[in-house]
Amino acid sequence: MSGRPPTEAERNQEATVYIGNIDEQATDPVIWELMIQAGPVVNVYLPKDRITQQHQGFGFCEFQSEQDADYASKIMNQIRLFGKPIRVNKASANKQRSLDVGAEIFVGNLDPLVDERMLYETFSRFGPLIAQPKIARDDQFQSKGYGFVSFDSFEASDAAIEGMNGQFLMTKPCAVTYAFKKDGKGERHGDAAERLLATQAKKNNYSLQVAMANGF
Repeated sequence: MSGRPPTEAERNQEATVYIGNIDEQATDPVIWELMIQAGPVVNVYLPKDRITQQHQGFGFCEFQSEQDADYASKIMNQIRLFGKPIRVNKASANKQRSLDVGAEIFVGNLDPLVDERMLYETFSRFGPLIAQPKIARDDQFQSKGYGFVSFDSFEASDAAIEGMNGQFLMTKPCAVTYAFKKDGKGERHGDAAERLLATQAKKNNYSLQVAMANGF
C-alpha cells in the first residue's frame, strides 16, 4: 500500500530508492504509477508536513526486488515530473553494511521540523553520503530529535563534525559527533582501527566490505 510510513523492519532497504526534487503537484499515486514502469512496487511514501499535509519534496519507493530498485535508479534519475528532474538514488546492500566500519555521525538536538531532506542538503556538501540520512521517529512519525548521517570517507565526516557541531539548524544548535557502534560496547565510530581499515581499503582500491573479508 502507498502513503503509510513503513517501519524500518518492514522496509527492504536493499530494494528501496530515495526520490528527491519532487514537484509539489506530485502525489503518492503519481509516484507509484511512475515507478511501476521500472518494476513491481511494494510501497511509496512521501513524508508530509504535519500542518499542511503537503509532501516535502522527497520520498521513498520500495520495489519487490533489489534488481528493480537498481533498474529504477538508472532509468528514472533525472526524469522530468511536472517539469522538474527528479533524483533517484539507491543505497546498495554493501554500502548499508559498510556503515558498521565507516564514517557514521550522530546529529542531536534537532529541531522537530528538521527532516531528512534538510540533513541531506546540509551534510552532503561535506562529501558523498553512502545512504540517505535517517531521523529517529516515533510511531506517529514524529522526530525524536536526533538522526544519523553516513559518509564515504572519514575526511568528509571529520569536516562535517568540525563544520556543523554547534551550528543552528532551524531554531536549535545541533550536536554533531561520531555515532556509537552498533555492537553495544560503548565505542564510537572514527577510531584508529576503522581509519586504518578505510585507508588500507582505499589504497588497494577495495570496498570496505571486501577489505574486511580479506582481513585488512
